[in-house]
Amino acid sequence: MIALAYDCLVFQLSSGENIPFSVDMISVELMGEAASKFDPEFVKNAAASVFHHFKHDLGRESVSVGEFAGALERVLRKFNGTVYSDKTQPADGDKSESDLKFLAHESGDGCELVFYPRLRDALRVQLRRSPQLVRFHGLRGCVKQLTGARRWSPRCETMREQIVEYLRQCFSAEVRKEQASLVVEQ
Repeated sequence: MIALAYDCLVFQLSSGENIPFSVDMISVELMGEAASKFDPEFVKNAAASVFHHFKHDLGRESVSVGEFAGALERVLRKFNGTVYSDKTQPADGDKSESDLKFLAHESGDGCELVFYPRLRDALRVQLRRSPQLVRFHGLRGCVKQLTGARRWSPRCETMREQIVEYLRQCFSAEVRKEQASLVVEQ
């Protein structure tokens, strides 16, 4: 038996066939009214989040195509055609900020699965205002909300690091460093 690559999930097709896919190999095509509601990049990120959820959060090595599609559909329905709804308000012309705890609370039952795409969208909304300082606050409360923890734990620390790293990656993919600075506060 050949070992499954670290970044792959085995998809069980309705024909009974099992095929390994990495997150980069997944392609999602929306039809009808849904196709016009979502940006293709947003759908790609949502699919990557669902993949991550099954692979890393649930520790699964295989998933049926129907189960994956159902989870992706639930994530997209949470957004209900509005790719972003966040409490982002610019403090002044040079700053823009978002409340991470509010984003986590707003993500509802989907928790991380819904949270990360919303976080990226919150960053993009802030960057559209062309601020010099992009600020996220409420990290500690956000982490506790997502993990369901009452007290800070090693699991919370790991989640905190994941959120900060995700924001750094998204920020560096969106802007040049001389254009703006990113601040993430507890």
